[in-house]
Amino acid sequence: MGLCISGASLAPSTDTNYYYESPSFSSYTHKRDSGVEMGLHRVPGRIFLNGSSHVASLCCKQGRKGINQDAMLLWENFGSMEDVVFCGVFDGHGPFGHVVAKKVRNSFPLKLMEEWNSCLRDDYNNNNYNNNHFEILRESFLKASKFMDNELKLQYFMESYGSGTTAVTLLKKGDKLVTANVGDSRAVLGTLDPNGSLIALQLTTDLKPNLPREATRIRICKGRVFALDNDSAVPRLWLPNADSPGLAMSRAFGDFVLKDSGLISVPEVSYHRITDHDQFVVLATDGVWDVLSNNQVVNIVASAPRSSAAKLVVEAAVQAWKTKIPSKPDDCSAVCLFFHSNTNTNTPNTKTGIGTWEKRAKESPYKTKQKHL
Repeated sequence: MGLCISGASLAPSTDTNYYYESPSFSSYTHKRDSGVEMGLHRVPGRIFLNGSSHVASLCCKQGRKGINQDAMLLWENFGSMEDVVFCGVFDGHGPFGHVVAKKVRNSFPLKLMEEWNSCLRDDYNNNNYNNNHFEILRESFLKASKFMDNELKLQYFMESYGSGTTAVTLLKKGDKLVTANVGDSRAVLGTLDPNGSLIALQLTTDLKPNLPREATRIRICKGRVFALDNDSAVPRLWLPNADSPGLAMSRAFGDFVLKDSGLISVPEVSYHRITDHDQFVVLATDGVWDVLSNNQVVNIVASAPRSSAAKLVVEAAVQAWKTKIPSKPDDCSAVCLFFHSNTNTNTPNTKTGIGTWEKRAKESPYKTKQKHL
C-alpha cells in the first residue's frame, strides 16, 4: 500500500495525520454492508449529514486534500430510550480512511447498544443492579471498542491495515454524560463559572504519541516517536525499523500496521454530571481544533442559533485555514449538543458573512472568560 517510505526523502502526503504514498487503487469503492447502512439511515432520530434537531446541530465540510474522510453522527432516543442521546465524530486517515471512519460510525453505536444492554441484563439477573451508571457504560464502551477493532481486522483488513480513524463519542442519559475518546478529535464543554462567565472545559485529552504515558507504551512495544525536521510541531508514531508510516496520534481504530508498535484502540472514558451551569458540548475533528481554540469555539456556539451552531463553527474553521495553510485546509466536522430547553430567541442573520464570527461572539448573551487548558 506504499506505506514504507522514508520521511527524510519524501514530503508528507496531503493527509497530515498519516505519512503515506497515494495508492494506485485510490478510486476503490467500498460496497459491503450497503444494505445495513441504508437501513441505519432510515432510523428515526439518527442524523449523519449536515442538519439539526431540537437538541443538536451537525456540520461537515470537505477540505482540499481529496475525498472527505470525516464522518459524524447524532442519534436521539438511542437504544429506544427517550432520555438517551449518542453522538460522535470520526476522522479517517490513510488511503481508505473514509471507509474506516464510516464503518466505525455505523457499527460502533450498535455494538455499544448491545454491550450496554448486556451489562444491564447481567446486573439484573445477578440481583446486582445498582446506580453506578458510569462503570456500566465504561465497560460497555471498552468492550464495544475492542469488538470494533476486531471486526475491522477480520472483515476490513485490506482497507484498515494502513488506514484508520479517530473516534470521540459520547452518550448522554439524563444528567449523565459519558465520553469515550480514541485519537485526537476532541470534546469541549461550554459551561458557566460561578460569576456567570462562559468558559470552555476540555473533556478529552488529545492522544498524541509524545504524551508521556503514550510514549512509554509505544517505546515498550519498540515503536518510535519523533517529528520530522520539516514538520517539527507534529510528533509521529513510526515502526521500529522503518521511517513509516508516521501516524500523528497514539490511538486509533484500524492502522494494524502499527498495532504491534504501541498503537491501541482502547478509549479513554470519562464521566461528567450535567448541572444547570453546563450549556452544551462540542465534538469536533482536529480540522477545527488545529485552527480554533476551545474558547473561540465555545463563544461561537453560545452566540449562534442552535440550528446553525455547528455550521458557524465549521465556517469559522474554514476561514481560519485560509490564513494558516490556504492550499491545504483539512476536513472540518462538528456536532453541538445542547443540554437545556432553548431560551435563545435569536434568528439566523442571512446578511452575516462567514468571516464575522468574532463579532457574533462579542455579542454573545454570555459573558466570556478565557480558561487555559
